[in-house]
Amino acid sequence: MKKISLLLLLLVSMAGFAQQGIVKESLKLKSSTLGKDVKYTIYLPADYEKNNRLYPVLYLLHGYTDDETGWTQFGQTPEIADKTINSGDAPPMIIVMPDAGVTWYMNTFDGKTKFEDFFIKEFIPYIETTYRVRSKKEFRAVAGLSMGGLGTLLYATKHPDMFTAAAPLSAAVWTDDEIINGNQNQDQWNYVFGDLYGKNLKGKERLSEHYYKNAPIKIVETANAEELKKVKFYIDCGDDDFLIKGNMALHAMMIDKKIPHEFRVRDGGHTWSYWRTALPEVLKFVGDSFHR
Repeated sequence: MKKISLLLLLLVSMAGFAQQGIVKESLKLKSSTLGKDVKYTIYLPADYEKNNRLYPVLYLLHGYTDDETGWTQFGQTPEIADKTINSGDAPPMIIVMPDAGVTWYMNTFDGKTKFEDFFIKEFIPYIETTYRVRSKKEFRAVAGLSMGGLGTLLYATKHPDMFTAAAPLSAAVWTDDEIINGNQNQDQWNYVFGDLYGKNLKGKERLSEHYYKNAPIKIVETANAEELKKVKFYIDCGDDDFLIKGNMALHAMMIDKKIPHEFRVRDGGHTWSYWRTALPEVLKFVGDSFHR
């Protein structure tokens, strides 16, 4: 009986030592690039305020119509990060979740909104001067779901010197055929994509120069493969996801271009339950990329 009591006491004590990260939601950055305040949420490791250490950073991007709180509220990022870090499966890291609205993380065709410029030239430098971040490529990664998966691929393929790892989940990637003959009628195209690529585009008109500059399959096809090999890629999409065809086409293109990458197709659809199960593996993959 005494042994059982001691064991229970030990287990309770160990639970008490489980460290919880610090989450600060909806902080604001005044952006000169976008001409407005941009909100972001940040996860800081549990020991962040107890030392002067510099930490690697993961930029975690939300999906369409979501905001900077999506990954914390629905994705349970703080809880998953705590568990993964406390178990030793991933090193302590800072996780930054910006609000991108419905920008698709890119610059629009007419230059009216330049979210990519903001993210690369303004947001990352701001984070790295405001927080104790290891400000080298080797300690910087990007991941995201759906629209954020597209953003992940855009930033990693267009700026391979900036990120050591990229983990797009259920990324918004389409084949040319899907864009030309997809199920978006004209009103849907204008509402979702009109500001990005131009309104009232039909058929092959949609495959514009600006579209191809922001289409991951075309970027991989035309880019210098040696440059893309500088980034470690982890691509994950559910077998029931409406985006699976584009993700498989991207996988095939990476094979053709001999770009090393991890590719996962698991049981599931375009849901938070799928992304929550993906996040621990993303943190492990990113953590391994940070290791020297």
